[in-house]
Amino acid sequence: MTQIKPRKVLEKIKPYSPGKPIWELQEELKLDKVVKLASNENPQGPSPKGVAAISAGLADLHRYPDADTVSLKEAISKKLTVEKDQVIVTNGADELITLISEAFLDQGDEIIVPSPSFSEYDFGADLMGATVVPVPFDEGFQFNVERMIDAITDKTKLLYICSPNNPTGTYLAKAEFEKLLKAVPDHVLVVFDGAYSHYATAEDYTDGIEFVKAGYPILVLQTFSKVYGLAGLRVGFGVAPREVTQTILKVKEPFNVNSLAQAAAIAAINDDKHVEVSKESNATGAQTLYKEFSELGLSYVETMSNFVLVQLGPDAENIYQSLLEKGVIVRYGKIWGLPEYVRVTIGTEEENTFFIEKLKEVLNK
Repeated sequence: MTQIKPRKVLEKIKPYSPGKPIWELQEELKLDKVVKLASNENPQGPSPKGVAAISAGLADLHRYPDADTVSLKEAISKKLTVEKDQVIVTNGADELITLISEAFLDQGDEIIVPSPSFSEYDFGADLMGATVVPVPFDEGFQFNVERMIDAITDKTKLLYICSPNNPTGTYLAKAEFEKLLKAVPDHVLVVFDGAYSHYATAEDYTDGIEFVKAGYPILVLQTFSKVYGLAGLRVGFGVAPREVTQTILKVKEPFNVNSLAQAAAIAAINDDKHVEVSKESNATGAQTLYKEFSELGLSYVETMSNFVLVQLGPDAENIYQSLLEKGVIVRYGKIWGLPEYVRVTIGTEEENTFFIEKLKEVLNK
């Protein structure tokens, strides 16, 4: 046994637990058909323009990628009408969350996170020896701005808002977000995670970009993994005031985003047809699931995202396991402290039908 001791903070860090992959379940249970509705992937597939760009870039794989992601920054800045030096591109939004932690957190600092939310915020803080201050949602998983403001102390460095929130699908209205920003002291960076922002349809929703343009101390995260369908390539980005992005660049590794990912993202960000088809399919699928859940007498949270949080009751874990045995992968809510819930990605019409069919079999309805 080695006598080399790891850092003390690793005692409280748990590795990220991804959803079970299709191949693993098929191999494990010898199933012919498996539907994965656990990881909020785009069931419409990747952007066709992105796929074409990948094919065109294969001949240059012997070259290192552009370490500064210049062309992709230009495409993002043009699409969002922000300055190029306000954009930072990373290996998925997950890497950016870690870089934010490395750039701004010291041991003993605090971050504020509405709870339950995306676990990577906690991971970044734990890694740096900072303290996570969870702020519970109100009934119906609604954000409580006053409670978040009250949680701010002199030790607070970061305040995370995931809107639409993962795993609840709820969002923070623009007026409430502006109220929060105006109350946050200068020493706190607000990080707005808009990974699912393209799916939001509420009239009072904001993706946060307008507040970056207005000069607020806010960093907006977005990703190419969701509506653009490039989850397998790992491309994310942040938009923030220049001094924030330049600080984060000091801890970013060179060549962190591969050349094919950059090419695909440049093409995908302008693939408006694919985005619209994905959004329309998602909206239709959500209504289908709402109807089926209601007929089954199941409570659910109306979503602004591409997944639905549904309450299955005290037997949720057994139902989740039974669905696995029938070839349906969803996400069990115990990891978020929601043992009576599962999170279901909105799939294609065929996938949604298969899921509901198997759910009825499990529930004997």
